[in-house]
Amino acid sequence: MRLILVCCMLLSFCAFSQQDIVAKQYFKNGDFEKALISYKKLHENSPTNINYIKALADTHIQLKQYNEAEQLLKQAIDRMKFPSFYVELGYNFQLQDREEEAQENYEKAIQSLDENPSYVYSIARQFQEHSLLDLAIRSYEKAMTLNEEFDFSMQLSQIYGEQGNIEKMFVNYIDFVEKNPIYIDEIKRIFSDFLNENPDNENNVILRKTILRKIQQNPELIWNELLSWLFSQQKEFNKAFAQEKAIYNRLPESLNRMSQLASIATSEKDFETATRIYDYIIETSQDTDTKLNAHYHLLQFKTDLATEQEYKAIQSDYIKLFETYGSQSQTLKLQIAYGHFLAFYLHEIDQAETVLKQSLNQNISNTQIAEVKLELADILVLQEKFNEALIYYTQIQRSLKNSTISQEARFRVAKTSYYKGDFKWAESQLNILKQSTTQLIANDALELKLLISDNKYEDSTQTALKLYAKADLLAYQNKPKEAIVVLDTILKNHNSEPIAEQALYKQAQLFESQKAYNQAENNYELLIANHANGLLSDDAYFALAELYNHQLNRPEKAKPLYEYIIFNFADSIYFVEARSKFRTLRGDSLSQ
Repeated sequence: MRLILVCCMLLSFCAFSQQDIVAKQYFKNGDFEKALISYKKLHENSPTNINYIKALADTHIQLKQYNEAEQLLKQAIDRMKFPSFYVELGYNFQLQDREEEAQENYEKAIQSLDENPSYVYSIARQFQEHSLLDLAIRSYEKAMTLNEEFDFSMQLSQIYGEQGNIEKMFVNYIDFVEKNPIYIDEIKRIFSDFLNENPDNENNVILRKTILRKIQQNPELIWNELLSWLFSQQKEFNKAFAQEKAIYNRLPESLNRMSQLASIATSEKDFETATRIYDYIIETSQDTDTKLNAHYHLLQFKTDLATEQEYKAIQSDYIKLFETYGSQSQTLKLQIAYGHFLAFYLHEIDQAETVLKQSLNQNISNTQIAEVKLELADILVLQEKFNEALIYYTQIQRSLKNSTISQEARFRVAKTSYYKGDFKWAESQLNILKQSTTQLIANDALELKLLISDNKYEDSTQTALKLYAKADLLAYQNKPKEAIVVLDTILKNHNSEPIAEQALYKQAQLFESQKAYNQAENNYELLIANHANGLLSDDAYFALAELYNHQLNRPEKAKPLYEYIIFNFADSIYFVEARSKFRTLRGDSLSQ
């Protein structure tokens, strides 16, 4: 009998929940007549359920059944004494232009806080729901006066933002984070919606002045941190660096924040500031690993920026580091980087292999062994010794199954097979990697998979795809000029095939790497003109916008391209960045 009773209760509960879902869906879809029937049934079954009373009243109001809504709410107030119903009743009067009665009920709701300040949670929320923001502010402020333990700074800040009172919003949020510093990352996230990269943007200026006032009143490190973050948002990494130095001088515990700033500056191509930061870390840190990490990153972008005439100086920097710190496990990352530099930049293959094979004789972990073998295999690919490279990659996969480096090795197996024209085997590996737990590998695998699958059936000999793979290999071998020539062959002889789109884009990127910006511009324009509906259309628009904005210093031509992405590529990976850069170029104040 008890089991039957429990089953009946469960069935009743499930039916009740289902009816609730149906009623909400009707209301959401604007089918208010059906919503009304459903909510009436729910209210009859649960007459003291506050949510159903409110939903039923809202439905009456949507149907302009104001008398029914008024009667329902008055009965609920008499029966339940729930003050937020005064807000609903007042709003019902307001919709009928019965302002005096509306204000009378709003005041009753606020006066109820004298009896119990905790009513503010529901009362203020209802005011906000109906965009009665000044009344919501009054409610929160009164509750805080009545109960000193209450702090509604976050809620008030949000309302000030909705009202467009940006300065008051910033002040309130900063006052809140002063008392609750653990929320600083959340506050940064909120602030980012109101800022852009332009230091002269009105909101940026207001926030900067607000923080500076705090530094003068109460010079805590949290304000330096917030100011550093603001400067980073504005791409003023030199100013952010000054704040980070101020933080470190007062609290010399870790240089991690400094390293993160250097990494961001590098990614934004502010190499001058990144160099200054890494130099500071090297001079200041007492930790060898921190110094070596700074040296590593410094040499990476110095190499990317160097001309062939400067390669010997970079080699000398590597040698000095090994003379200072030795060739042992602690410097393994630098040893691998040096092997890569010797092979790919100085083309000293034998010396590169010697350096890396000596690294394998050191006391290093299995993961570190795999990292060395990965570089050795890459150098074999550089020499087009594909089968030997595949042996190394396979060894890594077997020794460290399911690890990130194992997945990276599998991707390089696919890439090597693609280089040698074995597209079938490459695809089989890429199909596995599409499900990789590492998003970057999964994305790269999908991109290469699409390239092969979209072009392998175009002709039985796969001539164009093989040529493209050859150009890709030449680019990998750091032979951009030769790669450009091969891509020219594709564009001349296979211009009507789908791979022409890929060839144009790849060639444009290579032109950029060679600082041939006008030729890159021409390629992007051809892509946009001839492949408007192609897979790389959004890539072309964004790349051309970036080219105008940064390399060619023609922001007036970049702006409409960013705008085009906003309105035509809502699903693009470039959408958010394009919107931000468009607003910056337009000089928007991001208070909306």
